[in-house]
Parts: sequence; C-alpha cells; structure tokens
Amino acid sequence: MFEYENQVPERKPHTFLGLDFSMNGLYKDSEGNEADYPRYYRKWEKKLEREQRKLSHMQKGSRNWEKQRIKVAKLHEKVANQRKDFLHKRSREIVNAYDCVCIEDLDMKTMARSLHFGKSVHDNGWGMFTTFLKYKLEDQGKQLIRIDKWYPSSQTCSVCGYKNPETKDLGMREWDC
Repeated sequence: MFEYENQVPERKPHTFLGLDFSMNGLYKDSEGNEADYPRYYRKWEKKLEREQRKLSHMQKGSRNWEKQRIKVAKLHEKVANQRKDFLHKRSREIVNAYDCVCIEDLDMKTMARSLHFGKSVHDNGWGMFTTFLKYKLEDQGKQLIRIDKWYPSSQTCSVCGYKNPETKDLGMREWDC
C-alpha cells in the first residue's frame, strides 16, 4: 500500500490558484486578491537604526554593549516573528481553500542583489512563504506547481490561450482579451 505509515495520498485537484510575486503586497492571486503585506521591517526600520546606532557607539564587550546588543536582537526577532506569523496565516488560508497552487519560480537572492530591491525583497519573505505553502500542501496531498520565470503568464489569456503581443511591461498585470 504505502511505503510509510504517515504518507498522504495525492488527491485530484479541483480548485486552482495562481500566485504572482508582488514587491509591495507579497503576491497577487489569479482571482485579483492581494495579500496586503504590512512590511514589518519597514515599520520598525527607524527604531532599529536608532538602537543599532547606539550599539555602534558603545565599547565592545562592555555590559552596556551586551544589553544594547540584546535589545537590537530582540527587535530583529520581533520583526521576524511578525513576518512568520503573517506568512503562516496566509499560507494556511490558501491551503485550506485550494487543491493546487501555481507560483512563479523566482530566484529571490538574485532579484535582491541585481535589481537593488534588497530590503523590500527580503522583507516580503517570498521564499519562506513558498516553503510554508509547499509543506502545508504536501501534508494534505495537494500540489504546488512552480512555473518557469520566463513563461509569459501575464501575457496569455487564461480562457482562450491567446498571447497578447502588446503587453511587455511588467506593471501591466491585467488586460482584456
């Protein structure tokens, strides 16, 4: 029967969702909804800068330096925990509602370096989000499909398959066939 006791059988998908990475909202799905990502790092950036500046002016190894280092670490941990909480909740909502999720296969490290979007890309946590989606979908026997980054999904009609030659701009995500 199954090789392992806890192995989940794959189910035939009935409901599908496509997710497109969005720099400011985490994603935009095929139904037109956005994640409305709160950008936790950007919210705490000023306070982090202030506390890190205080730390840099202190004598390394002193008690006050250690206290300040812990304060900075707690702020970073708070931002990370808020991000993880949001991503877990969004991924759970998606997994409960859909049997198959299709996402773009993007290299986020390259995107952060080459396009000078470092803080925004890393603040979104797209890679972590896709990891959460993957394991939650697999636990329920559902599918995560990664689409090649060069596939013209934004330029192809989802109903008839017509490829629009005019839409080359990345900002244009919707058009009428």
